[in-house]
Amino acid sequence: MSVLVTGASGFVGGALCEVLSHVDHDVIPAVRCSRTIHNERVVGQIGPDTDWSPALRGIDTAVHLAARVHVMSDKEGNPLAAFRSVNTDGTLNLARQCAVAGVRRFVFISSIKVNGEGRKQPYSESDLALPQDAYAISKWEAEQGLREIESATGMEVVILRPPLVYGPGVGANFLRLMRMVEKRRPLPFGRVENRRSLLYLGNFTDAIRLCLEHPAAAGKTYLLSDGEDVSSADLARRLARAMNRPARLLSVPAFWLRMAGVLSGRSAEIDRLLGSLVVDSSKIRQELGWRPPFSMEDGLGQTVAYFLQHIG
Repeated sequence: MSVLVTGASGFVGGALCEVLSHVDHDVIPAVRCSRTIHNERVVGQIGPDTDWSPALRGIDTAVHLAARVHVMSDKEGNPLAAFRSVNTDGTLNLARQCAVAGVRRFVFISSIKVNGEGRKQPYSESDLALPQDAYAISKWEAEQGLREIESATGMEVVILRPPLVYGPGVGANFLRLMRMVEKRRPLPFGRVENRRSLLYLGNFTDAIRLCLEHPAAAGKTYLLSDGEDVSSADLARRLARAMNRPARLLSVPAFWLRMAGVLSGRSAEIDRLLGSLVVDSSKIRQELGWRPPFSMEDGLGQTVAYFLQHIG
């Protein structure tokens, strides 16, 4: 099988290319600018006018990972328009060209944020979409457009909605948390009793591979997770244990943390720390027989080992 992977130089894309190559798929990495990756095809900026024709020659399936990602402090004057240009219009432009080129299956990496955020009950595929920010809205609009393209052209579309993905080389808030734990910084999580689903990189790439290959995945939307949920305090303790460090957790009332978030202009970050986001990933397990090959303990151990060797 010949697979086009967009975002191939990214955190997930690089790992996915390696996994697919190991199972003898012919991987074609698509990148914005040359990274000297084997077989790479440079497509430039992704948007509604991107010409994908040179990258689509001989392609059987495609995995679309490239996106304008969610950021806590967006400096863009019109964030929704910026997200739509890449995540909605750019995705649908690629999908239409894939259909014309005879691509059989298109796997789109969306986000659990399409379902919503901030509730305690687990999200499932049957829930109504309730995207709350520009990033999530752009992903949801892309999902709807892809279903229309699927209906009009017959190209199979599979949509995956992951929660926070971690693994060797992870950045952003997960990396900041590891750095604080490694430096034995006090963390105000002692009273936080939220529940959050996570997805290890190795489990994510395995699910993508399965959705490329399994006949029953065609036309489906799946939510993914490791199958084990943790609180912010539990996560800090597990990272500390993997680093052989003490977990220095302070019992700070949630009200104080939220007040600190308001005063510092970091309310969204604090809400993310205190809130729950739980995923029911039973559908892909039942329909495709998927079982995450790595436990959360395995995933955190490998993530920490990479951090200590290369970053910490």
